[in-house]
Amino acid sequence: MLHLHQIILINILQEANLALPPAPILFNKPRTALADPFPASIAIPKCAQDGTSDYEAELCVVIGKSGRDIPEERALEYVLGYTCSNDVSARTLQMTTTQWSFSKGLDGSCPLGPVLVTKDAIEDPQKLSIKAIYNGQTVQDGTTADMIFDIKKQISYLSQGTTLEAGTIFLTGTPAGIGYFRQPRVVLEDGGDIRVYIDRIGTLVNKVRYESW
Repeated sequence: MLHLHQIILINILQEANLALPPAPILFNKPRTALADPFPASIAIPKCAQDGTSDYEAELCVVIGKSGRDIPEERALEYVLGYTCSNDVSARTLQMTTTQWSFSKGLDGSCPLGPVLVTKDAIEDPQKLSIKAIYNGQTVQDGTTADMIFDIKKQISYLSQGTTLEAGTIFLTGTPAGIGYFRQPRVVLEDGGDIRVYIDRIGTLVNKVRYESW
């Protein structure tokens, strides 16, 4: 199962002029949204080629063992490791409805990588810098310390009455600087180079490809 959380970094809430949410906001992506690092490309379908295709650099958490009703103090015991992710979003589709799964679940819209770093190598996931770099320009520059709900809280909250199976993937929120809110607006264009860097993990690199059919 692929779980994603949106708007859980304080600075993007300020950027969008939104109030703090009372709980983590959850939406799902299908497995068909997953994509590999370079040389794999992010395919933008016709329905998203409207000038609002966007990037979101995020820390990805992979669950290593199944659990339910997990207490916060034990939450990291259930983590296998961490990697980089890009929650590519079709903003027009997203703004059309309050349900975000479709706009963020297009085929190949969620690349992960370049490696999975075990939890033993990252003692505190709340102390990682995170950046998005588009065509050589840093467009997002934040830290996981800015999460409204830290990794422990997310795992504990979303395991209430719900079994989180081994292999479950969480995308945990993006810093300020997404293209939709930038002035002038930044859009993922055909042939663009988009990179997600996270401290102690590495850089996820993808090219953008507009589908022609």
